[in-house]
Amino acid sequence: MATLLIVEDDRKTNDAICEYLKPAGHKVIPAYDGGDALQFFRENSIDLVVLDIMLPHVSGLSVLHEIRRTSTTPVLMLTAIEDEYTQVMSFDEQADDYMTKPFSMVLLGRRITALLRRSGQAPLPQTIAFGDVTVDFSGYTASDSAGKIDIMPKEIDLLRLLVEHKGLVLTRSQILDELWGADYPIIDRTVDTYIKNLRKKLRLDCIVTVKGIGYKYEVQP
Repeated sequence: MATLLIVEDDRKTNDAICEYLKPAGHKVIPAYDGGDALQFFRENSIDLVVLDIMLPHVSGLSVLHEIRRTSTTPVLMLTAIEDEYTQVMSFDEQADDYMTKPFSMVLLGRRITALLRRSGQAPLPQTIAFGDVTVDFSGYTASDSAGKIDIMPKEIDLLRLLVEHKGLVLTRSQILDELWGADYPIIDRTVDTYIKNLRKKLRLDCIVTVKGIGYKYEVQP
């Protein structure tokens, strides 16, 4: 689970972003002006900031500047300002990404996931072991002490997706969009079937069901 600071002075937009991100397992902290944003950032362990530019009291660019004095935490600028100069200024202040309003909530979620993956996780190994089971992601194979395990490529892709997002809850819709595409005619319960098959074939206990939301890959210490 990641802790996200959502800095947006329009309360309806802020609330909508927070509600969209919660089902993915994120903890969200809303801030409605630049001053509060800096205070919340200092008081909490923040994994990523979604930051508007036109804010009361302290501008978003000033907030970004202050954050960069002490931290490399990913910052995604989300603003109605779309001129080239402001975008260049944002990247000069070391913003990690820039989105303009109106925006797609799905695309925002994807960009947040990508930034978290790049900032917080090592590259995924080509092979991974679960007890005596070894999965080869590049070769789309799995085997144990008895030999090769019959497994589908899409099941390997699903396992890879969960491992890449270790500790983060992925909703069924997010999994479907990622593996089959948003327009593919398939029901979300298909994910449950694939999860069931993965657990059975590979004897996995590290894929956790989060009731009413989705699944996450979690390794017990």
